[in-house]
Amino acid sequence: MTTPQPLPGPQMEIPQGLEPIYTNLARISHSPADIVIDFAQILPGESKANVRARILMTPLSAKLLLRALKENLARYEAALGEINVPNPNTLADNLFKPFQPPEPSKE
Repeated sequence: MTTPQPLPGPQMEIPQGLEPIYTNLARISHSPADIVIDFAQILPGESKANVRARILMTPLSAKLLLRALKENLARYEAALGEINVPNPNTLADNLFKPFQPPEPSKE
């Protein structure tokens, strides 16, 4: 007996000239009908982040995105090793603390 193959998803067409956006900060909010994710860039020590993209989706689409992210991160970590999240600080602590220059070498 053969294993059924999953159905292929829709083909995605990427517009010519579409530039990738780097983001190191996301803010997520919601209403009863929508999930809103703002993607931003912030430099260490800065207090203002520049929102580069705003994505709106249904709660169902957000849940499916979460599932896809979990699956992809699991495959990434299986291939390349665990991603360590800094502790005990939160991500917000790491992003918003004042800039600290590197320690001088003790030589």
